[in-house]
Amino acid sequence: MREALALAVLPDVKCSPNPRVGCVIVSTSGEIVGRGHHVAAGLPHAEVNAIAAAGELARGSTAVVTLEPCQHTGRTGPCTQALIEAGVSQVIYAQADPTDIAGGGAAELVHAGIAVIGGVLADEAEIINRAWTHVQVTGRPFVSIKTAMSLDGRVAGAGGGPTTITGAAARVWVGQFRSEVDAVLVGANTVSVDNPALTARDNSGALLPNQPLRVVVGGRRLSTDLKIFADVGVGPGIQIREHDPERILKLLLAQKVQQVLIEGGPTLIAAFVEAGLVDEILWFVAPQFLGAGPVAMAPLPRPRAVTVTAVEVIGSDVLIRGALSPAPSD
Repeated sequence: MREALALAVLPDVKCSPNPRVGCVIVSTSGEIVGRGHHVAAGLPHAEVNAIAAAGELARGSTAVVTLEPCQHTGRTGPCTQALIEAGVSQVIYAQADPTDIAGGGAAELVHAGIAVIGGVLADEAEIINRAWTHVQVTGRPFVSIKTAMSLDGRVAGAGGGPTTITGAAARVWVGQFRSEVDAVLVGANTVSVDNPALTARDNSGALLPNQPLRVVVGGRRLSTDLKIFADVGVGPGIQIREHDPERILKLLLAQKVQQVLIEGGPTLIAAFVEAGLVDEILWFVAPQFLGAGPVAMAPLPRPRAVTVTAVEVIGSDVLIRGALSPAPSD
């Protein structure tokens, strides 16, 4: 199963809005005879690729897959039928499929006489597909908020213009994280003041293969010369003329966005926090005092507790990762 999990996160994978899935075929003698993973939406699923790699050795084998095999026909056929036709004798899967349209594959395999074991390393598989799973369960994209502030809580200097807060290592980390989400979101004021490109780049400044949809929200009329609207080989950014967080997420989901990274500014972040629509907090703290300037988040009408899940040192900066704690009942 760990081999299958590793296949699911290979660098060539960009299958959103589909889940990441890896599969290995294990022969009757205990050897891995086929490996496969889902590369992109519309292409064969992991089980089909692994079966093809195994060939005739798939007959009588055990298929180990990170997600319960699907039993529906979309742009590709049902994986349950592929496993049945290949003659596998056993299927072991990690995460159960939570969807109405594709779930239930395990029962179909059992009905066909195939032994099935589920739940093996399910927690690790769910982490790989946390955004996809979140969409299936909640009906909205997974939302991460990220900001970078000084020790005195500022996100810019006294003039309010572009200010370098974190060091190079943190900026590379953010570039990599952008490449792993479907969309990066900022407010109109941030775009007007900072003019960010919001692209995902490596430590040399080169564009990474996977680029997010770049989105600016708000009704302000913006210049088409801004960097976010430049087509840098990955398509221009878009503007959503909305302020309501729920409405913004519905519009993003309609564009097949399953995970969105909100990078500010302070008013936009506060709006999503107050709406209770934040699933992950990424808060960088840099070792400097700016002395004056805008603060990291606009005022909230009431306090909100945060559950810290990790604290990491990245270069000279500290990253606090967490999640909003449940809001106290009124």
